[in-house]
Amino acid sequence: MTAQVHEKLILNGKRTSMAFCPPIPDSPEILTRLTDEEVREKMAAGKIDGIIYSTACWRGYIGTWEIKDDKFYLKKIDGAVRLAKKEPIQATWFTGVLRIPQGKELHYVHMGFGSIYERDLLIKIQEGVVVDQKVIDNTDKAKKAENQSIEEQFLESFRNMPGNENHFDGDDM
Repeated sequence: MTAQVHEKLILNGKRTSMAFCPPIPDSPEILTRLTDEEVREKMAAGKIDGIIYSTACWRGYIGTWEIKDDKFYLKKIDGAVRLAKKEPIQATWFTGVLRIPQGKELHYVHMGFGSIYERDLLIKIQEGVVVDQKVIDNTDKAKKAENQSIEEQFLESFRNMPGNENHFDGDDM
């Protein structure tokens, strides 16, 4: 599996990304699915990025999220699905920990969200509300990864495979 394109995040008014993809409920109140013809038309018009249909985006969409006033919102979705409403939707369905990479990439992993950055900002969300956060220094983790065999790196990367990509060091905070 290819390294995955990050979800977009607006944090403290600044654009960043998440090495993580929060689940999106398959609900007509939240999502509208485009027909194959609508997808083709939007791709031809440059309104859907082709990366959505590559191995770098197994989920088939890229979400834009925002943390504002300690609440977690889904603002936009690009791909074969769209938000049913124009205004951001508070992600009350989501409880978990967001992983926001910070600093430069120290070790690239060609699978899931396994690449290692200088730091990870972890933000714990409970039913769409921020309840805690912490920063993890990944310097030692990157050094360890550099000394692993390809097989060990591959096994470590399974934690970032589809359906398990939301589990990483610190998500038990």
